[in-house]
Amino acid sequence: MLPALIATGAWGFVTGIALVKSGLSETAATLMTVMVYSGTAQLTALPLIISGAPLWLIFAAAVVVNIRFIIFGAALYPYFRYMRWQRRLLLSYFTSDIVFAVFIPRYVDSRKKGTRDQLWFYLGGIIPVWLVWEVFSLLGIYMGSFVPASWSLDFAAILAILAIIIPLVRTRPMLVSLLVAGFVAWVGQPLPLRLGLAAAVVAGIVTGVVAERWNGRRAEHG
Repeated sequence: MLPALIATGAWGFVTGIALVKSGLSETAATLMTVMVYSGTAQLTALPLIISGAPLWLIFAAAVVVNIRFIIFGAALYPYFRYMRWQRRLLLSYFTSDIVFAVFIPRYVDSRKKGTRDQLWFYLGGIIPVWLVWEVFSLLGIYMGSFVPASWSLDFAAILAILAIIIPLVRTRPMLVSLLVAGFVAWVGQPLPLRLGLAAAVVAGIVTGVVAERWNGRRAEHG
């Protein structure tokens, strides 16, 4: 999980800086980073908050950029369905993209889902990632004024995240899915409410499923 923690720390630090440099007070930024455990949601909602947009629009924008978590939740459900809904709700709060990307490849082929080992592996990912996010986000909030804009930390955070994603791409369907999702996200940048990101998630998943089935058919006939 060490590479994931490095990327999370960089992303949290950049997000914390963005919150205070956009006009939020340190108190408001602190409440937001604790209550809204999502960098994409925070950075999407931030300009709308500053511009005085209606509350429903702010929530709608945050929902759109995080709609991928519905898919994550459906994929994780078989591993935690034995738990009470209150505990599953708590796990959902701590769930992050990075932990999902590490957990699923490890256990997707497991014959038995919902084991104690799987739960502890998941907890061993989500808890450190949450702690690192909060600590570095708070550092960004309270130290952001000392960081020169010339450092381009936003680009450093992107590089850190790429360092995690690229090693996970081990099959052709995964590569095709990643390329299609990236292309759709790039083309969809002008869309409002970050709809391009939601479109990229859907396009990547659909492409991955189609490529996986096509790969399976080739193996059967090959």
